[in-house]
Amino acid sequence: MQTFNLPDSRGHFGPYGGRFVAETLIHALDELERCYAEARRDAAFMAEFRSELAHYVGRPSPVYHAARLSRELGGAQIHLKREDLNHTGAHKVNNTIGQAMLARRMGKPRVIAETGAGQHGVATATICARYGLECVVYMGSEDVKRQSPNVYRMNLLGATVVPVESGSKTLKDALNEALRDWVTNVESTFYIIGTVAGPHPYPMMVRDFQRVIGDECIEQMPALIGRQPDVVIACVGGGSNAMGIFYPYLGHAGTRLVGVEAAGEGLDSGRHAASISGGSPGVLHGNRTYLLQDANGQIRETHSISAGLDYPGVGPEHAWLKDTGRAEYVGITDDEALAAFHRLCRTEGIIPALESSHAVAYAMKLAPTLRSDQHLLVNLSGRGDKDIATVAELDAARRGPR
Repeated sequence: MQTFNLPDSRGHFGPYGGRFVAETLIHALDELERCYAEARRDAAFMAEFRSELAHYVGRPSPVYHAARLSRELGGAQIHLKREDLNHTGAHKVNNTIGQAMLARRMGKPRVIAETGAGQHGVATATICARYGLECVVYMGSEDVKRQSPNVYRMNLLGATVVPVESGSKTLKDALNEALRDWVTNVESTFYIIGTVAGPHPYPMMVRDFQRVIGDECIEQMPALIGRQPDVVIACVGGGSNAMGIFYPYLGHAGTRLVGVEAAGEGLDSGRHAASISGGSPGVLHGNRTYLLQDANGQIRETHSISAGLDYPGVGPEHAWLKDTGRAEYVGITDDEALAAFHRLCRTEGIIPALESSHAVAYAMKLAPTLRSDQHLLVNLSGRGDKDIATVAELDAARRGPR
């Protein structure tokens, strides 16, 4: 079975994916699957989607050679796919535009979403403002605190932000509440899922809307270096930015694909969010994938410096890529990500999101082990404006009292 031909007709990537949802949602998912199948064959729909990406988002995003960082580290050359330069500051907007267009096509006036770092929430609120759709965003109350600038942005854009107090009060719990809302209001509501997880067709659909990242790189890298990169690196929580850049490279056997998970305080500490590196197969949020769970199948609490990676599961296509060996998955700790955040600021004048800093950190570890004529391509999935307060607080804590 060729990896890039998946999912199958039932939404499975090997043994992963599928639909594990309440019966009340089956009709809605069938309706969405039919609408998306029609839309992706509709030349007018796809032309409008490409136009929105070009004129509203500002695509294509550039690939930037981080020359000073590469020179200081020694070894391979590091290139950054600048998704941080998109309108709203991250890759999330690519997907929210596509799904909001489907909401209009299906006649759904109300949109709900879940968010962790807030970037998906902001992107959803943004496109709902543009299209005149009601918008409700569920966000763990812990994330509301650590991502307050994005909460204010969502409010400015007209969205209602609902803090979730249950569980660990983070992304997992926000997704739980959004699913409950959808079951209750399924006739009028479209659920814009922000990552390549959830029940079929979401993992496939989000990947398809995000693949523009990798499609652009396939064209851009030969113009920059004369060929494709040796390694493509992206952070992985749910995994949409990684799948967006990985998918077009699946058929390029000479390019390694490396997903970087949040190792938190260390993979052996029990305080991390590395679902592939430290998890096992199970069912969560409508799909079968790798999860952080105990021996009884109960979901374990996660930890990451980064709100957007603080999730106990991963998209089912990533689970399949791991099992087949087409992609590798590694962990980066909080401290390593924070160091990479500061290093990129000081060497390249780019403030990365803490999520993206995990991918930058792994590139910084890998580059010195390779030759100077080898090339790493890092998906810089978002900018770090939203994380400034978090980083300042962590830096102050590390300095201690004066």
